[in-house]
Amino acid sequence: MSNLELEPQETLCGADNVDSAAVELIVPRDVPLGGPRAMAVRRTLPSKERSLIGAWCFLDHYGPDDVSRTGGMRVPPHPHTGLQTVSWLFTGEIEHRDSAGHQALVRPGELNLMTAGRGINHSEYSTSGTTVLHGAQLWTALPDASRHTDPGFERYVPEPVALVDVRGGHGGEARVFLGSLLGSVSPVRTYSPLLGAELTLEPHTAVVLDVDPTYEHGVLADNGDVTVEGTRVPQGVLAYLAPDRAALRLANEGDEPLRLLVLGGTPFGEEITMWWNFVGRDHDEIVGYRAAWQREIGAETASRGEEESAAHDDARFGPVVELARGEGPLPAPALPHVRLRPRRGARERNHG
Repeated sequence: MSNLELEPQETLCGADNVDSAAVELIVPRDVPLGGPRAMAVRRTLPSKERSLIGAWCFLDHYGPDDVSRTGGMRVPPHPHTGLQTVSWLFTGEIEHRDSAGHQALVRPGELNLMTAGRGINHSEYSTSGTTVLHGAQLWTALPDASRHTDPGFERYVPEPVALVDVRGGHGGEARVFLGSLLGSVSPVRTYSPLLGAELTLEPHTAVVLDVDPTYEHGVLADNGDVTVEGTRVPQGVLAYLAPDRAALRLANEGDEPLRLLVLGGTPFGEEITMWWNFVGRDHDEIVGYRAAWQREIGAETASRGEEESAAHDDARFGPVVELARGEGPLPAPALPHVRLRPRRGARERNHG
C-alpha cells in the first residue's frame, strides 16, 4: 500500500525508551487514501508517541470497508525503497503486481511479503469480487547492511496453532506469519529479528504467551477491546510493551471472539528517515529516490538538483506490467521548498 498523504512528513526514527513495566497506548489517526469517498485507514505507526517497534515502522489498519461505497483499494504503480511490505487481510482480496515480475492475489490468512530493497515499483487493487475489504498493511525497515538488497516477494500460509486458556481450556488460535511463537516458526525471510502473528481469543478467556525478552512488542485489537497485562486497550489502539518481559498476558473480556495482531522485534539500533513511500538514512537519500522515481515515470522533477541526483539512477524501480485500468503511476508529492530537517523519533511522554 502506498502512503497517499498529500504532504507526507519526513521522520527520522530511532530507538525509543519507555518504562519496561508500562503499557503505552498509541491512538490511531485517520488517513484517507484519496478523495472524500475513498477508503480511509487508521495509522498507528509512525506516530508522535513511537516510531518503531523492532523494525516495524508502519502500520495501517483498515475496514471493514464497503467497497461499493468507497471503491475499495485502488493504488496505482508506486515506488518503495529500504523496506519490506507485509500485507495481511481479514476479509476481501487484493491483486498485487510488481516490477520484479511477481503477480499474486492477497487473501485472508495468507502472508504476502514484498522486499523493496534498493527499489521496487508495485500496484495494489481490490478484486472485482470483493465487497468488503478489511485488514492491515505494515512495513518493516531494512537494516543498513541489507537495505540495498535485490527486490523480492514471498507468500506463506501459516497453519493455526491452538491457544490454551489460563484455566486449561481452549483459548483460541494463532497464525504466526513472521518469526516464531508457540512453537510455530515462519520460514519467511526477515533481515532483523521479528514477530508477526494474528491471534483469535475466545470470549472470556485469557492466555499467556512466552515471548522473547529481548523483543519489544505491539498488540492491536481489530474488533473489540483487549486487556494487555491488566491494561484495557480500546479497539484499534496499539499497545506498546518494552523489552525485558518473558511473558505476555492477553485477555478477551467480551462476549464475542476477538482478533488481534501481535508484533515484535529487537529494538532497531539505527536511525531511518521516512518520507512518502521511501525509507532512507537522510534527507539527501530521500531527495535522490524521489528524483529517480519522477525521472522514470516521466514526471516533472522539482529542481535541477533532483535531476542531477537521478542522472545515474534511471532503472532503480522498473515498470509494472499493469492491466488497462486507465491510471498511470503515482507521481511523488512535492518536497518542501526548504531543505527537510530530519526529526528524532518521538520519545515516551514522560521524557518529553
